[in-house]
Amino acid sequence: MNRFFSAVATALILSAPVYAQDVSGMNDLEFAHIAYTADVIDIRYAHLALALSDNPDIHEFANTMIRDHTAVNEAALGLLNKLGATAQDNAFSQTLNANAEEIINTLSQLRGAEFDAAYAANELAYHQAVNDLVEGSMIPNIDNAEVKALFEQGLEIFKAHEVHAEKMVESLN
Repeated sequence: MNRFFSAVATALILSAPVYAQDVSGMNDLEFAHIAYTADVIDIRYAHLALALSDNPDIHEFANTMIRDHTAVNEAALGLLNKLGATAQDNAFSQTLNANAEEIINTLSQLRGAEFDAAYAANELAYHQAVNDLVEGSMIPNIDNAEVKALFEQGLEIFKAHEVHAEKMVESLN
């Protein structure tokens, strides 16, 4: 179940947008929207975990996701405000949201250990996919130094989340 769910989550996260639009060719404001959207999605996953899981480790992880992703989004909004800019919606962000709905619907049907394992697998796959996208396609193509620095700081935090999620997956198997 975990490997299957992980593969499905990764496919849903990255499927259509990669073909619909070359992310590396986007501008900083489109990158900002993708990152903000990805953070909001992970916050939604975390709230679902708090509602459906009784596992204290899952709750600790979910609370960390809410805290850290909210802080990064607040910093991003502050920087956009300082720059007098607005993040630009795009096909990639829209696909992330559509795919997240499918994942949330799937996770919502699970309970107990099955939910915990699927949530952990999804978190690992999600952080791997988004971190790879940020590190490999976004950061190298960001023009504004302040925006790039914010993405680099966020990536450091989210790589720690990836390690934590990997340990969670291992402990639930």
